[in-house]
Amino acid sequence: MMRAAQTICTTCPYCGVGCGVQATPDGRGGLDIRGDTAHPANAGKLCSKGSALGETVDLDGRLLAPVVNGQETDWDSALDLVAGRFRATIDAHGPDSVAFYVSGQLLTEDYYVANKLMKGFIGSGNIDTNSRLCMASSVAGHKRAFGTDTVPGQYEDFEQSDVIVLVGSNLAWCHPVLFQRIAAAKKSRPGMRIVVVDPRRTATCDLADLHLPVAPGADAALFNALLTEIDAQGAVDRAYVEAHVSGFADALAAAKESDTTVTGLSATDLAEFTRLWIGSEKVVTIYSQGVNQSTSGTDKVNAILNCHLATGRIGKPGAGPFSVTGQPNAMGGREVGGLANMLACHLDIENVAHRDAVQGFWASPTMAPGPGLKAIDMFRAVEDGRIKALWIICTNPAVSMPEADRVRAAIAGCDFVVVSDITADTDTARLADVILPATGWGEKDGTVTNSERRISRQRAVLPAPGEARPDWKILCDVAAKMGWAEHFAYEGPAAIFREYAALSEVAGQFGRDFDISDFKAISDADYEALVPFVWPQGPTKKGGRFFADGGFFTADGKARMLPITPRAPKTALSPEAPFRFNTGRVRDHWHTMTRTAKSPRLSLHMAEPYLEIHPSDAAKLGLSAAGLADVSNSHGRAVLRVLESTRAQPGSVFAPMHWTGETASGGRIDALVAAHVDPVSGQPENKGGAVQVAPYKAAWYGFAVSAQDVVPRADYWAKARAKGGWRTELAGRAAPADWEAFAREFFALPDAEAVTMIDAGRGLARIALMVEGRVSAVLFAAPEPVAVSRGHVAGLLGETDQPALLAGRAGADQPDPGAIVCACFDVGVNTILAAITDQGLTSVEAVGAALQAGTNCGSCRPELAALLADAQPREAAE
Repeated sequence: MMRAAQTICTTCPYCGVGCGVQATPDGRGGLDIRGDTAHPANAGKLCSKGSALGETVDLDGRLLAPVVNGQETDWDSALDLVAGRFRATIDAHGPDSVAFYVSGQLLTEDYYVANKLMKGFIGSGNIDTNSRLCMASSVAGHKRAFGTDTVPGQYEDFEQSDVIVLVGSNLAWCHPVLFQRIAAAKKSRPGMRIVVVDPRRTATCDLADLHLPVAPGADAALFNALLTEIDAQGAVDRAYVEAHVSGFADALAAAKESDTTVTGLSATDLAEFTRLWIGSEKVVTIYSQGVNQSTSGTDKVNAILNCHLATGRIGKPGAGPFSVTGQPNAMGGREVGGLANMLACHLDIENVAHRDAVQGFWASPTMAPGPGLKAIDMFRAVEDGRIKALWIICTNPAVSMPEADRVRAAIAGCDFVVVSDITADTDTARLADVILPATGWGEKDGTVTNSERRISRQRAVLPAPGEARPDWKILCDVAAKMGWAEHFAYEGPAAIFREYAALSEVAGQFGRDFDISDFKAISDADYEALVPFVWPQGPTKKGGRFFADGGFFTADGKARMLPITPRAPKTALSPEAPFRFNTGRVRDHWHTMTRTAKSPRLSLHMAEPYLEIHPSDAAKLGLSAAGLADVSNSHGRAVLRVLESTRAQPGSVFAPMHWTGETASGGRIDALVAAHVDPVSGQPENKGGAVQVAPYKAAWYGFAVSAQDVVPRADYWAKARAKGGWRTELAGRAAPADWEAFAREFFALPDAEAVTMIDAGRGLARIALMVEGRVSAVLFAAPEPVAVSRGHVAGLLGETDQPALLAGRAGADQPDPGAIVCACFDVGVNTILAAITDQGLTSVEAVGAALQAGTNCGSCRPELAALLADAQPREAAE
């Protein structure tokens, strides 16, 4: 009798919501995935990405053994090389000649070991993380105001608030489960009001009672205006400020000097915003990358915090500022000191007593004497040769760093580069001297912290493939070979967690916020069974909120309000680069798609990189809808599909960040982002660039599907997985002389049977290549963007010859579902429109009841609402 597979409770590896997941091996190497109804963060809900996790754990493309100079080798040889080169570099050039660049996707135990090795044993502060790119300004703002990087509130505050202000956060796409919590609260309490502050009209705006399309970079001016009005209307909590806050007068004076016209908002909208915010004691201000990713990001954070401190609306049920993080363990990285300017457990690297305490606890031979190089400066030091040995762990800086072309060249020129990852097929791994196979989600074991300070277990469900090892183990093995074996002799992640919890007791004795010393003696069995909890968990405080009654972590126990002078984006617009360039995420992909690109359904919503541009700007530039745009500036160039949309303001454009050199020919949009940083946090300005936009003059466009992966040979290409194979968008400057020969070479099928429809005079070609009587590849080409049903064509793979094989769309008896709107249940736009018309559906709930669309994660609900709104007037007119 076969034993039923065990269901494991673990945590999602995507954004900082920290959703609980129940994963069950399906017996075929994959996983059945459900939301964990017992997890407080999501209560069983998952977004489209989390729901598709079971489709991303296959071993296709996995790195299964160490690789040195392009050749597989054994672990001992690889580790000897890494340890030897780092040791030799340190001996010859000092500890600051080496660096680690790590990731918010590491587990806390991985992060802790990396931080300990670099700061306490190598003796340098040169460890930084890709979290620098997403939440460093929030950290800096918290520390300036509170004395520590403390998130005051909890997710339940969202449901308990009367007014929620979302600033620079497309929560509907980037944190869908939190968005649905707010949507459900608003449905149950219609009097709740939602304000969205964002230059774009994003999907999140569909829930908003008020959308403020603030000018790029003007958030600080908006909140200075709010602070001024708080004072004018007598809404300052004088008792709270007197007892618990310093700097109020200077902050208010600076706010009164601000010019509100730079916000670009009408007096009416400003008045309504201040009325809503001031008029409710229960107000939560949620902010994210639109605030953080700025050269004045820290000031923006403090402008928001100033308003909550002035009113005492902080740390109370339904009231407070709230930073939502973008990565699954960015918070854990902040807690262990994974940033170059931090020590573990929220201790300060600049503080001699803190450094001495940590060194004593670790019994380490040295300690970093101060902050190391932050991300931008780190890669500049790689470029100019100051850093000669670099270890990159679980991240892809050749794509994600600003001025990515320059960073790619710097890594390529570094004396010695090590990359630890789950695959060798990334832009960064291809530059490495040594690639080390790490375990990925589903194989890793440890803890993560979400945006509300909730620590959860991420558990192994599948065995480690090949010779892959956990990141903490790889780091410990290198440390041992560098001579520090006794200090890194952990038997497993539970031992690391115990040490980390014990160190937090030291931090607690210094009066810091982070203390989980209740777990310093946790047994392996209790660690395995650990349920999610909110820190702190120490002798003085158990979970909960901070600061309702003061108790800030400054020398005098008072919060600091800061005088804020708003600043425009560092990159100025010019005739050579007249468009403000904004970057961000799409709904169904994450980071550089190492995981999400494995799922065919996650690529159905947005299958290629695009440029969102206002129709009036597109018309002036001569861009055609669904054509291609050449986007450039002095730093780099991208070629993106044109998406005309009134969601963008005239003069501003938006592009998603996910595409790499592995998935598109010209989609690395961070090559266009200037490396200007916030002077306090070191976070770059990913949302304030400047670019030129022009039509990409293609002689032909193509769409291809194939059963096997292809290595595209075209001037423009973007590929994605499809059911049963791959789909590729194509374009070229000059049309091939022989389309059939081109197709055979492109698909590497020289001997396949060809079915063709070619009209050379009109520049049209439709070619299907058959292998053993079944469709193996299809190419459609035309002088204009190819208008075929992509879902239907992809569905032909593996089928036998059909009369309408090259029609490009389904017959009347085979309805075409159209572009996918609901990725959770594969529901297409045509299916939805037909149901609206045929069944008379008038609400999102009715669409869900009829088709299931929008009933799982809910991130497609704004699009369903838009389809309903578009359909109703047509029906009325008819």
